[in-house]
Amino acid sequence: MPRTYNLFISHSWAYSSHYDRLVGLLDQAPTFPYRNYSVPRYSPIHTNGTDRELYEAIKEQVRLASCVLIAAGVYASYSKWIDKEIRIASLDYGKPIIGIKPLGNMRVSTKVRAAASELVNWRKASIEAAILRQCGS
Repeated sequence: MPRTYNLFISHSWAYSSHYDRLVGLLDQAPTFPYRNYSVPRYSPIHTNGTDRELYEAIKEQVRLASCVLIAAGVYASYSKWIDKEIRIASLDYGKPIIGIKPLGNMRVSTKVRAAASELVNWRKASIEAAILRQCGS
């Protein structure tokens, strides 16, 4: 039985089509089982919780994950949560960060580039290979 990869997918994507597209891409690979540890967008903490409560929820989910996936598009640099997620992943838990360049983007967030253990193109094979390398085989 294949190993299940525990992934935290960055909240900078939580309300965009990039998040949904990445999850859909990962779901297309039935031989690549994974568990999504992102705080679900339907969680009341997003709408009724405080920033501190959301921070603590993200911290707990990152703790449970094997690695973190973060959008590497330039827009990621303007997310209010990117710095927090990077700090939690790298400083608090030493988790590898995989930066994913969205399709057609020539420019990449300097924050994500600097924090990423690996930067890959938006292709299922590239993302899966990076997860295998960074999260253990």
